[in-house]
Amino acid sequence: MFPYAEATWDVVDGAMFMGWGSALPGLTTAIAAIICVVVLVVGQGSETAKAKRFDK
Repeated sequence: MFPYAEATWDVVDGAMFMGWGSALPGLTTAIAAIICVVVLVVGQGSETAKAKRFDK
């Protein structure tokens, strides 16, 4: 449900997303940060392994 009297984006004056005012934004941000770190670690490991093949 739209939280304003009229359903138009003209009345929105700030950030508007699901979970505002609850723990959801912080939780989803934490999950996204963890996923980013995992992807970076896995990617770095993969690239290091590929680079070692050329060092031989």
